[in-house]
Amino acid sequence: MSDKEKPRLARLTSLLTDLQSKRLLTAKELAEKYDVSTRTVYRDIRTLENSGVPIVTEEGKGYSLVEGYNLPPVMFSEEEANALITAEKLIIKNKDISFIEQYQRAITKIKAVLRSSQRDKVDLLSQRIVFRNNPEDQKTSDYLMVIQSAITNSNLINLEYFSLQNEHSNRIIEPFALYSTQDNWLLIAFCRLRNDFRTFRLDHIRNLQIQNQHFEPQKITLQEYFEKSKEKYQNTPDTPLS
Repeated sequence: MSDKEKPRLARLTSLLTDLQSKRLLTAKELAEKYDVSTRTVYRDIRTLENSGVPIVTEEGKGYSLVEGYNLPPVMFSEEEANALITAEKLIIKNKDISFIEQYQRAITKIKAVLRSSQRDKVDLLSQRIVFRNNPEDQKTSDYLMVIQSAITNSNLINLEYFSLQNEHSNRIIEPFALYSTQDNWLLIAFCRLRNDFRTFRLDHIRNLQIQNQHFEPQKITLQEYFEKSKEKYQNTPDTPLS
């Protein structure tokens, strides 16, 4: 194999991983990521198709893999495996139980595809990394994963909530986004009771029920929300916390 062919092989392998990890990718996105022309991307796509990879082309939208098509297990470099183990140690200190449980299930599946020599090294590294934040391993919420699903599926949430002032309320909300600050997870949502956006701390939720009813997602990006919040309150997006 010539030196010229090696970079292209690496790009094709990476392109396969990209297609597997995202629903739809445009030629422009791929060209910018790999610093090549869109013509080169078209050529790469044809090469993958000719190799038997079932790629769906949606005119004017982009490329995706045929639903149900699975690639062979991904092989990780030592540095990538180490990064995953480091992330695991950090996540274990998170205060949301559901987040920890789901990540540990995922990392177990990832470890299963590692070579035996890699597993020995990541086991050693796992014993040599400690994060001291949340040293008591305090868990204050168990809602992060179910809220993530509600955001991606546009499900309404029925919320029983106690504010920072310990005021009780029941809300119907449209979950919009999540962010974390000082180990606490916060949910940004459009509150139908207040008819406006509000921010809810997950550790102040007493009961949460996902509704079968769907909502039309807000036509605003998270960055636009932060900018509007800053203009409105001249403070952080944490204000007001419901």
